[in-house]
Amino acid sequence: MTPTRRTFLKAATSAGAAAAVLGFDLAPAYAQTRQLKIARTTENRSTCPYCSVSCGVIIHTLGDSSRNVKPSVVHVEGDPDHPINRGSLCPKGITLKQDIVNDLRLTKVRYRAPGSDHWEDKSWDWAIDRIARLIKKTRDEHLVEKDALGRTVNALTAMGVVGGCTDSNENNYLLVKAFRAGLGVVPLEQQARI
Repeated sequence: MTPTRRTFLKAATSAGAAAAVLGFDLAPAYAQTRQLKIARTTENRSTCPYCSVSCGVIIHTLGDSSRNVKPSVVHVEGDPDHPINRGSLCPKGITLKQDIVNDLRLTKVRYRAPGSDHWEDKSWDWAIDRIARLIKKTRDEHLVEKDALGRTVNALTAMGVVGGCTDSNENNYLLVKAFRAGLGVVPLEQQARI
């Protein structure tokens, strides 16, 4: 005999009634099923990193701030209080959790020397030192101090700077000031429109 939907529902109702008659307390089971996966999480507000729309997201992490506990991201959703997206996210934004919790995500500096066929692990101090040396070398070699008419321009067009959409306008403003006024970099762009 193959059970129909009706017979299945009758059997399930009978089993529930029998459990109540026999004294089983189903209240803890009902309470457990109603608890959300984000009930004990910490909310962190951020900005989606994918495009220049700068949608607001809420990242839910599980785990407290103890030294021996590493928080893990359990859920990402749109921020309903954000003025741009008001809680909605595009298909790329809703998959943000898969980028955060990913075994293939790089968490250390990887360097491949010119002409080499393999990558090396390097420290952050080494990377920052190398970037600073290369910026200085580029500026020393390519800074144009005067144009064809003899006017002072102090323009460095051999290097460009791009700010990210997860940075605020204030951070990108400081980026522009540091690179344009400090180094003379002309090609500057940032995609944050917040």
